[in-house]
Amino acid sequence: MALVSWVRGRVFNFVHRNNLVYNTCWEDPRLDRVALEIQPHHNVMVITSAGCNALDYVLAGANHVYAVDMNPRQNALLDLKKAAIQNLEYEDFFSMFGKGQLLDFKEAYKSKLRGSLPEWSRSYWDRKIKYFRPRKKRSFYFRGTSGAFAKVVNMYVENVLRMRPLVLELLDAKSLDEQKEIFEVIDRKLWTGPLKFAMSRDTTWSLVGVPRAQREHLEKQYSNGIVDFVQDNMRAVFAELPIQDNYFWRVYVTGQYTEQCCPEYLKPENFQKLKDGLVHKVSTHTDSVQHFLEKHNGHPIHRLVLLDHQDWLTDKLYFALENEWQAITNRLAGEEDARIIWRTGGLNTDFIDEVEITHKGQKKQVGELLTYHQELADELHVKDRVHTYGAFRIADIAA
Repeated sequence: MALVSWVRGRVFNFVHRNNLVYNTCWEDPRLDRVALEIQPHHNVMVITSAGCNALDYVLAGANHVYAVDMNPRQNALLDLKKAAIQNLEYEDFFSMFGKGQLLDFKEAYKSKLRGSLPEWSRSYWDRKIKYFRPRKKRSFYFRGTSGAFAKVVNMYVENVLRMRPLVLELLDAKSLDEQKEIFEVIDRKLWTGPLKFAMSRDTTWSLVGVPRAQREHLEKQYSNGIVDFVQDNMRAVFAELPIQDNYFWRVYVTGQYTEQCCPEYLKPENFQKLKDGLVHKVSTHTDSVQHFLEKHNGHPIHRLVLLDHQDWLTDKLYFALENEWQAITNRLAGEEDARIIWRTGGLNTDFIDEVEITHKGQKKQVGELLTYHQELADELHVKDRVHTYGAFRIADIAA
């Protein structure tokens, strides 16, 4: 078992540390805007992922957004978005990040984008700008490890199940009743033995950035296992929530957004706001949450967005969870209105409340310093257009 565990860890580390994992954010910023209650003086720290939500927070009115990620490729993607906002016209920008393709991508990169990139990001895109090459059925959103996974699933639906027309019909459904009717047909055909087997493998989850520790955290709390968890969440997305503005699943299925169904930063009026100066309120930092908070000597941090990465630290990296919460406490506890939000693959986050840190010279458990807004979090969670998480948390930290 020790050998199996070592191999699983090596596979995840290889995937996560050597590749662009996320080509789009999988956290719903519509929920975040309500949860964070961003004010004009607020500075926000968020784990970068694909950078979509960092741009959303400045559009929501944040003073500054610090996008922090240990994977420099994720920051390189946000750097490329920033360069494109500053140097492209809207039509080319939407082609690049809305459709995942850009005509004359090499020339546009060389003459308009490359010079605006930081050194590491420039070296990365010198090699990978081909991701945006216009090709039939080949979008940027089918690149990277999560994109490769999306492409495989799409090939399975199209070539094995032969259900692609039905899936596209579902995305264009005009009512919940129509969605439910189409979804029931898809659901009966989709979950074959091979797919269930693939969805129970660690290698599969590594491709979408889910480590073994997070999967085990979920399975301990979800009695029917991870495959049933995925099935239940897909039913919520496709049969219980309106699909018309669900850009998360549209891009996953089609490889592109539409101007009516896309993240806020891709809408013409918001693109212009970013171009007119808001984009300069976003900065990228290749670092861990802990080290960034320990080294940050700039403006105070009022809002902290931790995504779901704390699930990753519940096993052999528990010491890192303790160190991270010590850094969070040291940095944010002095602010009067500091707020933290995070997701979890499980159904509860009791493990966070039990983390021990030192606060004002005394040993404390993190739960003693947090005031949860659980009613609001639960209300928002059921509206989540992504619906791949077990729970959502909103907490203020004591001053």
